[in-house]
Amino acid sequence: MSNQLTRRDFAIRTAGLGLAMGLAPAATLAGAKQASRSEPSPAIADPYSLVDPELLPMLKQFPAFDLSAEMVGKFRQLPGTPPLPAPAPQPVERHIPGPPGAPEVRLWVVDPAPSEKNKPLLLHMHGGGFMMIGPGWMPMLQGIATDCHCVVVSVDYRLAPETRYPGALEDNYAALKWVHAHAAELGIDRSRIAVGGESAGGTHAASLAIHARDRNKDDVPICFQLLIYPALDDRTGSSHPAPPAVGHFMWTPSANRFAWSSLLGVPAGSSKVPVAAVPARVASVAGLPPAWIGVGALDLFAEEDMEYARRLVHAGVAIELLVVRGAFHGFDLLVPDAEVSKQFSASWKSALRKAFGTEGR
Repeated sequence: MSNQLTRRDFAIRTAGLGLAMGLAPAATLAGAKQASRSEPSPAIADPYSLVDPELLPMLKQFPAFDLSAEMVGKFRQLPGTPPLPAPAPQPVERHIPGPPGAPEVRLWVVDPAPSEKNKPLLLHMHGGGFMMIGPGWMPMLQGIATDCHCVVVSVDYRLAPETRYPGALEDNYAALKWVHAHAAELGIDRSRIAVGGESAGGTHAASLAIHARDRNKDDVPICFQLLIYPALDDRTGSSHPAPPAVGHFMWTPSANRFAWSSLLGVPAGSSKVPVAAVPARVASVAGLPPAWIGVGALDLFAEEDMEYARRLVHAGVAIELLVVRGAFHGFDLLVPDAEVSKQFSASWKSALRKAFGTEGR
């Protein structure tokens, strides 16, 4: 398979970072139950008019439909995109002890320079609405490792709804402790371990940074958070109505309620939600690692991501925020060659390299 074909397959099949909404052309989903998008405000009569022109043609190929347990099951059956062939660094499967009383945790390790020592490491959590894995997972890991000159360890955490909070968090924390403990074996520098992810993976990364701060007795410091359009507030689209211009494409308020409720085991936006399970609900963000947060202006998560960035600023945490005009959830994967997508990817890769001290390599 050529790199070009892999990129196209990756883009089309992982739109929205493995989220089930709009993941296949209309012909593929002909049997799926159709549903209208969020009701547009009278002031936003045509939500498509707000979309960046380069993103629009591909977006219009995708239908809207209900996110349901049935759709999640169908998505899980899709085959993943194979890794890019050598000379791209090849993923290596590892199994580590899980949390007490839980199964082993599977990791994928991608090392672009196995013979080198004192390398930085990104502990990566994949997207997929808490319930799925994006089929383009492996090419993404390989690209990060190559472009950012770092080891990438990605966590195959347990998925909702079979595993509720805090199962996935515990898996991710077990992985964080493992990479710290096995730094010499991995050839990494313990002082340069970042956490990051896309969409639901960004949620898990933000939660992991908070958990590691609160469990500081374990001495597993994190140098940086890479939060690519993360879901940070379960109340968005439920007790907090979405602004009229956002959440029409790829990830809607109804999808958000279903996903968060599946993870939490209680209704999203309700008073039953445990505060520690949701980054936006945590009382203090002081003492967290520096962060890069990026989101499209039309993404359902735009407002909550900006609010989280504001809280980090107020707490004295170094933060870079990028809001992309005319962009919806997962835009950079759906149309990777659009100018806004290239600028977006270049920004987070540059931020990660700066955090690692590898910029310019």
